[in-house]
Parts: sequence; C-alpha cells; structure tokens
Amino acid sequence: MEVNGKTPESRALLCLGEEGFMSAMRKTPESVRRDGSYKTLSTHAPVAAPFSLEKIRDLVAELEVPFHPSQVEWRVTSMNQEKTRGLVMPYADPRAYTDRLNEIFTPAGWTRRYVVTTSANFEREEDKKLVAKVFVTCDLTIHGIGMHSATGEEWADNQHAGTSAEAQAFKRACSCFGLGRYLYYFGGVWVDLDERQRFQEAPELVGWATPGGWRNGLRPPQLTESKNHKPASSNKKKVASLRRTPPPSPEVQKLVRQIEDMADPLGKRMYRGLLKSVANVWKPSEISDAARLEQVLATMQSAEREVARLETARQGVSSEEVETILQSLQLRSFDQVNSLEVLQRLVAALEEKAGSV
Repeated sequence: MEVNGKTPESRALLCLGEEGFMSAMRKTPESVRRDGSYKTLSTHAPVAAPFSLEKIRDLVAELEVPFHPSQVEWRVTSMNQEKTRGLVMPYADPRAYTDRLNEIFTPAGWTRRYVVTTSANFEREEDKKLVAKVFVTCDLTIHGIGMHSATGEEWADNQHAGTSAEAQAFKRACSCFGLGRYLYYFGGVWVDLDERQRFQEAPELVGWATPGGWRNGLRPPQLTESKNHKPASSNKKKVASLRRTPPPSPEVQKLVRQIEDMADPLGKRMYRGLLKSVANVWKPSEISDAARLEQVLATMQSAEREVARLETARQGVSSEEVETILQSLQLRSFDQVNSLEVLQRLVAALEEKAGSV
C-alpha cells in the first residue's frame, strides 16, 4: 500500500484489512455469512493513516502494561491426587481487553472479525467419546497499526463452546499486539483447596504483574534473562536459537500427516487453496499450532465430503448443463475450484439441477 509522506518502516507495519477504518460491527442474523463470519452493517469511513514508527512503539508499550489487579481473576488448572491443593493461573475477562483497546484507540479505532468452523467428529483421548471441535478465528485490526489473527477452540459438547473459543481467539489476537501477553509468563501458584475444590484466597500478584511495577521497569524473569543474554556472534545466536526450538509434538506431527494425506482426494489446487485461505501457508509442516492444524484438517474433511457429493450430483446432469453451471461461477472446469465456498455453491447448483431433471 502506498502511503505518501511515511517512512518505509511505518508502511511495513501497516496491514489494514479490506474493510479499513469503520465503526464497531453489529452482529445480526442478516449479518452472519454462510461461513460463520460477520459482515458489518455500518458505513465505511476513510482508511486511517498509519501511525509513525515511534508512535506505534509508544502505543504498543501502553498495551503491554498489565491489567489492574481488580481485573485479574484466577482459575484452578490442575490438582494433586488428593485434590486438596490446586495449581491456579491468572486470567482476565475479554471485557478487560476491550476496555483497554477502547481506552487507547477509542471504540472506532479498532475492529474484530470472527470466522467459525466445526470439525468432523473424532475420538477424544481422555474419555474415548466421538466429539467435534468448534474453532473460532479472530482477525483483530487496530487502525493505523495493523492486523493479527488467532484461533480459539473448544469441544462441541461444551454448552458454551462458541463463547469460550471466541474469547480465546480474541485474547490470543490481542496478545500479538502485546495486550495481556504478560499473563503467559506466569508459571502457576499452588494453593490449598476446600472440599469443593475452590481456593480460599487468591494469590498476590508479583510486582512486574501490576501496572505500577511494570511502569517502574520491573519485568518477568524470563524477559530479564533473555535481555541479558548476549551471544558472542550472530552465528552463535542462530545456533542457540535452533537449539531452543523444540521439535513438533506428536499431536502436531500426526495432524500434519493427516493433512498431507488429503492432497490426493482434494486435488492440488483445492488442497493448496485451503491451506492458504485457512492458515496462510503452502505446507502444513509450516504450522506449529495444533489448534490451527485441526482447523485446517476440519475444513479439508468438509471439502472432501463436498467432493463426494459433487461426484454424485454430476452423474445426473448433462455435460451442457454442467458447462453452464461452471460458467455461472466463472469456472472453466472443476479443476479450477480452490475454495470451500465455491465448491459448496457448485455442489448446490448441481444438486438443484439434478433434482429438477
């Protein structure tokens, strides 16, 4: 994007989405697209000019400041065998994230977009039940700075699966801008639990996890150690970085193999198109996040089912009618289909025509 009067550094940081600068989106039944994303019902305003690099650094620094202790809550994440002690971790409600964004940028200075997908049923390891997963991807745009995406997930048999996955995706996208990222540096605190597995008293936040401590220069030990570590040469730095990179988990490796096995059933164009549209990569091995891999696999499994429906439907339609349908979708052949949305439209048109014959 060409922006007059701005430095190359500031232009590189500008990654506004197509919808540009707009007021907050309103979600109504009419505004929900077929793929689960929301479209805005508000009018478009001019695209916001990017901030200078110095201004962006100042804004990100404000986003990185910890939440006020009154906005931080604690949850039990695991317990000992007797269930008398639990490991608690801090978290903040999505409203705390929204309040911070509104405070710094105003409600008109940022937008978010959600895309919801659901996987096919598969066996859950802990209880061996066949359950689907709900995936929500959040595209968070701060006008004048840029956009980040993140994915949340939850089991479909959870009554609040959509809400939980949406909140998770939103918080993860916020952390890409620095907001709430400090919470990832907590290792957990062991506390006593009562007979209902509840803790009696919340732990006290350490200095670096409070606004005052952070503004006074206190930082998590992990950041301090990282900052003080200075390799002797750039080559040593690269070697150390490679050594610190952990190998993919067995779960990630299994998902990558399952996705690679979808290449032949889907065809090269559809396979690559789904990888690019869902995860913005060309190879599944480039994805390290298990949740994103599961989302890609779920989308490809849906596409595989649509391909089977297509093969059945086209048997009942003449070649001339097939050509007409392809032309209506601006396609010359089936091989040009590279997205799930186009595939679904093609299948619907073929099935409608086959049913009318």
